[in-house]
Amino acid sequence: MCGRYVAVANRAQLAVTFDVDTTVGPELRPSWNVAPTSQVYGVLECDPRDTRDAGATEPERQLRPLRWGLVPSWAKDPGIGSRLINARVETLADKPSWRQAFRRRRVVLPAGGYYEWQPVDDGGGKARKQPYFIHPADDGDGVLRMAGLYERWPDPTKPEDDPDRWLWTATVITTAATGPVGEIHDRTPLLLPADRVDAWLDPALTDPDKIRDLLTGLQVAHLQARPVSTEVNRVGHNGPQLIEPLPDTADQPIDLTLTAA
Repeated sequence: MCGRYVAVANRAQLAVTFDVDTTVGPELRPSWNVAPTSQVYGVLECDPRDTRDAGATEPERQLRPLRWGLVPSWAKDPGIGSRLINARVETLADKPSWRQAFRRRRVVLPAGGYYEWQPVDDGGGKARKQPYFIHPADDGDGVLRMAGLYERWPDPTKPEDDPDRWLWTATVITTAATGPVGEIHDRTPLLLPADRVDAWLDPALTDPDKIRDLLTGLQVAHLQARPVSTEVNRVGHNGPQLIEPLPDTADQPIDLTLTAA
């Protein structure tokens, strides 16, 4: 799964990286410990049919804050989002929580890396979980493009013309982990190569089989992992010290290659 990640790139950097048309909402602070229900940046192509903008005829690529934890439009209570932070790629086309968003509301969630926890024996017969920070190697643009879904939930307590009526939320798509990363955890965020972002975001692409084709045979090279302090386990902890390697491991990064099933 993906339960914590790092998002430290500023809005101006991301707008250039993803060639967005407009930025929406407040600028977010950098975070080395993004947790569920946090506000996170998402890159999406907003369909005019969703926003009911009479003056818009073409999708607009936006960079905007979304709350992590998807709330389907039909949900009675937005609290359901805290349980829908990850969407398994195997169920995207069929599960009611994901089905409509998979067809029309796809998003990229930029990350500087993410955390996974590996069960280890502490030598005394007790199991503990060692956190690892998984991140791009230094030869790329430093951004992981996590595939996700987004939704807009209408708050029934607010009038239809209230701009704050709509709650924008997102979920991270996960897939089976293969290779060395699978030894840390059996699931991993589904990472898109840069050349598949445009097709993934295209709201005109609605055929489930064709969308699924975008997610097959993906390979994201040049990733590394390193063990980090258990300080990251607490949501209230933040700062660049969280991604520092443990003593005696700084010059021993674990090379990874992730291949989606």
